[in-house]
Amino acid sequence: MKAASALRPAVVYLLAVLVGIAAFLYPFFLPADAIPGTGHAGDAPIVAAAVGLLVVVAVALEVRRGTMNGATIAVLGVLSAVSGLLRLLDLPGGGSGIFFIVVLAGAAFGPRFGLLLGLTSMATSAVLTGGIGPWLPFQMLGLAWMGGCAGLVGRVTARFDPRVEIGVLAAYAWVWGFLYGAILNLWFWPFALGDGPLAWNPDLSLAQTLSHYWSFYVATSLAWDAAGALANAVLILVTGAALLPAFRRFSGRLEPVVILEPA
Repeated sequence: MKAASALRPAVVYLLAVLVGIAAFLYPFFLPADAIPGTGHAGDAPIVAAAVGLLVVVAVALEVRRGTMNGATIAVLGVLSAVSGLLRLLDLPGGGSGIFFIVVLAGAAFGPRFGLLLGLTSMATSAVLTGGIGPWLPFQMLGLAWMGGCAGLVGRVTARFDPRVEIGVLAAYAWVWGFLYGAILNLWFWPFALGDGPLAWNPDLSLAQTLSHYWSFYVATSLAWDAAGALANAVLILVTGAALLPAFRRFSGRLEPVVILEPA
């Protein structure tokens, strides 16, 4: 019974991830005449609602079994607000301050918290910046995957020397600076049908699709993402030594404690 109750939230989180992957990839499996001319404008609200509902169900299950509590949710809200506000800062080269908090908090609090923080941080920043549109659920999913994977990395690096751990997390954030941009391009790229070397069409093989996408990415996003990746790494190198131990100390206080009293 305990194993089943522990498995249910994990299954719901997994479903949220799979729904997100399907939302990014399904246009590649449609024939050209079935691809909507409006892109994701029609299905973006459905994607956002489906992922949001699954996450709410997962959190409710965790609260019910005691693995999350009011303090955890309060910390999630505060960090989401901070991350959203940091996106308003224009860093040199076009970098954003939203990413390094998600990486450090994900590494400290774990993959589930990192996934939730990515979703809520991007949603908060969209409200603050007015950046609400069909791209938003895909931005939320990309940042959620960054935070969730940071939680998995943090489970390994927690055993490292603190300076080594900060270096590993900085390298992780640098790599994800490129991955995030490459993933986010997929929300609109398959709708730009054409015959040129930068476009996609259903007649391309997998190798041709990857070649065309690489050419598109280099031409449109590589330089911008390189600046963002560098900003991510530098921010973690500068702030990680102070923030990561603080997050870890606080995460230990959020763990449920059972006190046995004599009858």
